[in-house]
Formats: sequence, structure tokens, C-alpha cells
Amino acid sequence: MINLKLAFRMLFKTPFVTLVAIVSLSMGIGANAAIFSLFNQMLLRALPVQEPQRLINFAAPGPKPGSQSCNQSGDCDAVFSYPMFRDLESVQTVCTGIAAHRLFGANLAARGQTLKGDGALVSGSYFPVLGVRPALGRLLGADDDRTIGESHVVVLSHSYWQTRFGSDPGVLNQPLIVNGQEMTIVGVAPRAFDGTTIGAKPEVFVPITMRGLMQPGFKGFDDRRNYWAYLFGRLKPGVPLEQARAALNGQYHAIINDVEAPLQKGMSEQTMARFRAKPMLVDRGVRGQSTISAGSKEPLTLLMGVTAFVLIIACANVANLLLARGAARGSEMAVRLSIGASRWQLVSQLLAESCLLALFAGFASLLVARWTLDLIASLLPAQVGEILQFEIDLPVLVFSAALTLGTGLLFGLFPAMHSTRPDLISSLKGQAGQPSGARSASRFRTALATAQIALSLALLVAAGLFLKSLFNVSRVDLGLKVDNVITFGISPALNGYTPERSRQLFEQVEDELAALPGVTGVTGAVV
Repeated sequence: MINLKLAFRMLFKTPFVTLVAIVSLSMGIGANAAIFSLFNQMLLRALPVQEPQRLINFAAPGPKPGSQSCNQSGDCDAVFSYPMFRDLESVQTVCTGIAAHRLFGANLAARGQTLKGDGALVSGSYFPVLGVRPALGRLLGADDDRTIGESHVVVLSHSYWQTRFGSDPGVLNQPLIVNGQEMTIVGVAPRAFDGTTIGAKPEVFVPITMRGLMQPGFKGFDDRRNYWAYLFGRLKPGVPLEQARAALNGQYHAIINDVEAPLQKGMSEQTMARFRAKPMLVDRGVRGQSTISAGSKEPLTLLMGVTAFVLIIACANVANLLLARGAARGSEMAVRLSIGASRWQLVSQLLAESCLLALFAGFASLLVARWTLDLIASLLPAQVGEILQFEIDLPVLVFSAALTLGTGLLFGLFPAMHSTRPDLISSLKGQAGQPSGARSASRFRTALATAQIALSLALLVAAGLFLKSLFNVSRVDLGLKVDNVITFGISPALNGYTPERSRQLFEQVEDELAALPGVTGVTGAVV
């Protein structure tokens, strides 16, 4: 407590130095906290499910004769045929269960209003494998996907239940029309659960056996050459990943060689050899499945590195300030040492000052982080705001606290160690306190200044290159005028409209839009 009181007194004794240090550190810590918020969401955050560390993802690279369909849950190496999913589900012995899922576009009609959204086709094992519990009603289970096209039931996401139905507990057993099919609402997913694909937030969860009705024209349930389902599983307790990988690959190869290889026609010997030997990849699934994570890893890592440079520069700046102030306090340290104070007491006192300085900067950094996140949100497309949460949550607060403590020790340790070993005789005679200080301190300050200049130059060069690239992109001639242009889309086919009826509806919408005041032209295409 005494050290804390003395630290307060010394910081307010030199308000200008204190203010400069707080501003420098808050900028560095705040920028790091803001980027960490995005980094955590995209690359670190585990799924909000029971024991996510036991989840594993499956992928099947190699020859895939037939048709492949993939989306943001993963590339086409990760998709399986529906029959393969059912085969693996029945023969595997190392998982408590295997689940399949697939995202799809959905027209959702309830209480007289139709809105476009997203949905997830999930197997009956999906929610049991994840170990999540419903917020209301029940979730989909094994009885909901036994027969193709017969389970007209749907589970709402928690956010959709809140925004569309006002958290009405009476929503159970009410109808919801999904892509023209009347479904019965049987439950609501838990809060903060948005499926297993990063960047996707499905409003509804529908049995995977309903895909033929949700996406008219689909007939791939019995076709082993139609690859479209994403798979994951949960390891049994005590089963290591390597054991599971070996066991699942053995069962997968047995199905490939005994069932699927004989069905392949017109395949060359080399391709058939590759087909029979293709592996099934089994990796950790703690963060779910998504192509966004892989695509965002490099830019987010680069941003974290840039903000780390900013913080290092700030720490070097503050360390220089503390060294200069420590040189001016040489006589004080010498007097305290001469009357019996231990060096550890003085080091702890100076570290308390630097940590208190970092603490003030840590509080100020929360404002900087908030402003930085708001700035990033304003620069990104609106669709990104539906994927990312630009907020300061508990992990960000913990990260900021750890960073604050670490920086307090980082920039305060050497000045504290140096300031507590003065030349007692010369200091007591009043010859201490010279700006240059001891030779080691002078070398250290020179090194800090050199590092600051080098890092600042590197950041300036990177920023200049980025601005030049941004300027070049903004000047690209698109070959058309984009001022006052708006775009939108409709999906009549999802509601069961025939191609001819969809075209008629499009022409009707086109005519009505062209008649609106202020509209100079309307054009589009039916796909």
C-alpha cells in the first residue's frame, strides 16, 4: 500500500511525462485489443458447445468422379456423399456419433410476412453430437431424419426467435413456411449458438432428409457420386486423435474398395489406384468448419503483427522516459540505499510506478479499442457486420489486462534495475542525475531509439504501400457507371415456382420498379 501511495505521488509529480506515457501506451494496447477481438472470433474462439476439444472434422480429398457441391463450410475436398455418411455413421467405433450438415438459402414465411434468410440442413445426430441443449422445446434428433422427405419440423436459432417472434414462448407447434414447405416449429436453439460454420448464422435448422424439398430438383440421397455433405464427429472419452484417424481411415478404405470402387465406370487404372488409396483426413474441430478461417488467417496475423510493432514502439518510448526520469532521481535512490533500504524495495517501488502507469493506460485503451472497432466496422461492408461482433467481450478484456501487466513490466524492469544501482559516493555528492547516465543506460537508450526508428520506418513503408494499392484499386475502370445503382435479388424458385413462373414474376417486378419516380432504368437476369 505504501508503494502504491508513493507511486501515485511520483506520477502526479511529473504530469506531462505521465500523460505522454499513458497516451502512447493506450494507443498501442487499444489497437492490439481491437485486432485481437477480430482475431479471436475468426481464428481462436471455440464453438459454444459441450467439450469442443473432442470434436473432429472430416475431409475426403482425392478423385471424386461425379458432381461436387461446396460452400463456406469448406472446400470441395471436405464434402462426402450422403450414402458414405450413413455408412461411416454405422460402422465407426471411435466416436460417440458422426453428424452431417449443409447450409442452404431459405425464404421464411411466418405471421403474414416473408423474409429471406439462411438455413442449415442437419442430421438427427447433429445436436446430440454437439451436446447442446434447447432454449425452448426440443432439438432435432434421430427420429427426425429416418425417412427422406417426411419430417416437416424445424428448430429456430435463438437470435431469429428473438428478432422475428419477440422471444414468444408460445411459438412451439406453430407453422413456419420454409421455401414453400409448411414446417412445424419444435424448438429453439441455445443462445449464442449459430451452427458450426464460422461466418454463417442460419435462422433455422431443418432435417437433412428434407433437402429435396428445401432445394427443388435435388436428387442426391442415393447417389454415391454426388458429394455435398460436411461431416464431423465427437471422439469417445480417452480416444486420442491418432487412434481415431487410423481406425476411421481403415473403415473408410473398406467402404471405398468394397462398395464404391466397383461402381466407377470408365476410370483409368491410374485414377482407380488413386481412388482406392485416397485418405480421409481427420483433424481437430474445436472451431467448427469454415473457409473463412483459412482465408482470414494471413491478413489478421499481419494486422496483429503491425499492432504489436506499434505497442513495442510505445514501450520503447516510455522506457526512455523512465530512464531519463530515473537518472534525475539518482540522488534519491542513493539516499534511500544509504539509510538502509534494500535494492529489492526500490525495484518494487519503481515497478509499482510503471505498472500503475500501465494500468491507467489499460483503462484508456478500452476507449481506443472501442473507437478502433467502430472505425473498422464503418469501413467494412454491411454483410461483414452480420458475421463479426465488433464488441469488447470477456476474452478481449482478459487479453487487455494481460497486455497491460506485461507492458508495465516490459518497459519498467530495466529502468528500475538501472536506477537502483547508482554510484553512492558521486550521487551523494550531487554529481549524479546527468542526462547521459551510466554507460549501460546510454547504450540501452540508443538501442531503444534505434529500434523505434527502424520499426516506425517499417510501419510507414507498409502503410505507404497499402495506401498506394488502395488508391490504385479505387481508380480501376469498371466499364460502367456505378453511381446511384442499387442491387437486390429474389428467389421464387425456393418457394416452388417453376422457371417460367419465376420469369413472369421477374418481369412483373421489373415493370413495377421502372414505374417508380426517380428510377431511370431497371435491368437484371433470371438465373
